[in-house]
Formats: sequence, structure tokens, C-alpha cells
Amino acid sequence: MSHMIIRSATARDLEQLNELMFALHDEHHQQCPNYFKTAEEIEQEKSIARYLDDPECLVFVACQQDSLIGFVTGHFCELISTVSKPVQMGSIDELYIFEDRRGEGIALKLCQQIEERFIEYGVKEVFVEVWEFNQSALAFYKQFGFEHHIHWLRKSVK
Repeated sequence: MSHMIIRSATARDLEQLNELMFALHDEHHQQCPNYFKTAEEIEQEKSIARYLDDPECLVFVACQQDSLIGFVTGHFCELISTVSKPVQMGSIDELYIFEDRRGEGIALKLCQQIEERFIEYGVKEVFVEVWEFNQSALAFYKQFGFEHHIHWLRKSVK
């Protein structure tokens, strides 16, 4: 098996990145169709290309030969709130590894790479939002050192 590398995404990766993003959104829709739009609907509204064009956004890819097998996106900014002190923050926005490549440590390598870049930019804290149904992601992030920060609760009313 050839060597896997982690690198910054480029415009040449856009087609494969769009496929990975589609797979991510499709998986979310399949797991929680009551809340997530279909991947087709999201594809019409959201493109990963905007990340590549925005200097405050980061995209790293895991690739083997010419094929992408996973990616992570994120951005950095100053978190300003009326109640908490300002903090230089990084946000992991999307993380996806093709299902048949999970369990190989690829997600860990991608997250380590984006965290290193955040540190270079002066980020003090990294945030990620994970839906409750996504227990494998919750377990991964907890293993990577993330802790609960805010409990955002939901209740349906008729």
C-alpha cells in the first residue's frame, strides 16, 4: 500500500473534495433525516470552494497517490460574546474519512495538522460541534482531548 500524506487542499482537489463533502452530508442525512437536508439539497447551497478562497479558512486533505480519502475544514476568528472574555478560536467545521478507510488514524492526523496551523495563527482554543446521534465522532473528539463546553438542548413542541 502506498504512503498516505496530509497536505493543504488546492483548487485541483475541488472535484474530489465535493465528492467527499457529498458523502459526509449524505451520511448525516441517512443517520438523522428529520434534521438534515439531503446531500443533493446541500450541494446546491454550499460549496467547499468558498473555503479554498477564504484566507481565514483551512482545508487539509489526506491522500494516497492521486486519490483523496479524507478531509478536514476549519476556520479561525476571535470569539466575542457579551458574557465571556474574547478568545482567539479555531473551529473544526467538517471532518470526513471514507468509510472503508476509518480506523486507520487518518482523522487524527488531519486534526493534528489543522491544530498545528491554528497554533501558528495564535489560536488558544479549538471548538467543534457534534450532533448527539454521531457517537463515533463524539468518541473520537473526546479521545483527541475535547471536553463538553456548552450543552445546547432541544425539545419539540406541538
